[in-house]
Amino acid sequence: MSDILPALKPGGTLIYSTCSYSEKEDEQIADWLLSSHQLSAIQYQLNKDWGIVESCSPLHNAYGYRFYPDKLKGEGFFIAAFKKQDEATVPDARKQFQNKIKNKPQLLTRAEVEMIRPYFNDVTAFSFLKWQDEILAVPTELLEDLFLLQSCLYLKKAAVKAGTIIRHELIPDHEFAVSALVAGSVQSIEVDKETALQYLRRQDIKSDTTLKGWALVRYKQVALGWVKILSNRINNYYPKGWRILNK
Repeated sequence: MSDILPALKPGGTLIYSTCSYSEKEDEQIADWLLSSHQLSAIQYQLNKDWGIVESCSPLHNAYGYRFYPDKLKGEGFFIAAFKKQDEATVPDARKQFQNKIKNKPQLLTRAEVEMIRPYFNDVTAFSFLKWQDEILAVPTELLEDLFLLQSCLYLKKAAVKAGTIIRHELIPDHEFAVSALVAGSVQSIEVDKETALQYLRRQDIKSDTTLKGWALVRYKQVALGWVKILSNRINNYYPKGWRILNK
């Protein structure tokens, strides 16, 4: 319980319940909670017809409630409730972990942010991290939360993968293509159904576009993924593992 209390907001209610009628497991634990933490016991108004028996702990007179199976329906249990005191009296759980945050991912430089700016609707709303050569776009307001979680947990997935920077150019990731972060001004080509299927099979596609460079492939205004348009061909960057295999 000591580990979980920092997750309870000031003024919140902690419910302690057991399937035992042992005073050591019930009322004495209530006394330990009040002695060890900034909590106050909660007393509830009972209706006699409910058959619930109120008890008090020996040290702090903390209220507990015993549900005996011979007095009400069910197998019976014990329950007590406690209110967490004001924030001023409770340590800030976030501050307790600040010193544990090590090996933070590196942030992009200003020059690198400028390289990727044209691809984003609002680059100022995000912080960009370098993680294993990949660029992750994290809402700035959640950046410290991400660092905090990283200090305590193994994160399998976090943020939106924007791509990688190679020779001063963003190689955009497919995850970024299908996100809501891509700027409306990013160049794209609209294709018909058959071309869209060819693209999703990761086969070569053709277009009479005069665009050059990275572009989104769209079908009925829905982004399917990236291509790179060269002078003599269009390179298909749809993920190989996602391709349609049947005809």
